Amino acid sequence: MKSSLLSAIRMTLVLLVLLCVIYPLIVAFAARFSPGEGNGETVTADGKVVGYALVGQSFTAPQYFWGRPSAAGYNAAGSAGSNKGPTNPDYLQEVKNRIDTLLKYHPGLKKADIPADMVTASASGLDPDISVEAARMQISRIAKIRHLNSEQVASLVDQATSGPLLGLLGPSTVNVLKLNISLDELKK
Repeated sequence: MKSSLLSAIRMTLVLLVLLCVIYPLIVAFAARFSPGEGNGETVTADGKVVGYALVGQSFTAPQYFWGRPSAAGYNAAGSAGSNKGPTNPDYLQEVKNRIDTLLKYHPGLKKADIPADMVTASASGLDPDISVEAARMQISRIAKIRHLNSEQVASLVDQATSGPLLGLLGPSTVNVLKLNISLDELKK
């Protein structure tokens, strides 16, 4: 009994040092070689920091590309999904409202053509990216409101598109904040 207790205490101390000291130091060291040096990759416009590349923001004005909905209100301190299941009536109503809004601002768009990421929130509630399809769906609205050529706006979407990780993992995505900054710079 005494030897088991001592073994458990030793193992606890070893894991405490390993997981609470050594592992965080390794992660902090590795972060120094990432964009933003572990402090997050900031996005600037007109010399001012306007956000972070990996944290979504709310864009609701019709002259901007809209991002993925957030169950957390884009609050990084409260990052989480809604935890509402796909049959929850409140969740279904939220999705229906989002679909109705998209159909209102995109005449001629069919409900079946709406990408899922435009009406469902991400698990973290902070997703900064949308699918290429979601960005392309919004081109005509933005071109019309901003009095731009659709090809100009489509070119911005193409320039803002990031391919899959290592060319293999995941879909191509578009960072909404960076795309909207490029859109504003186009008018200057």
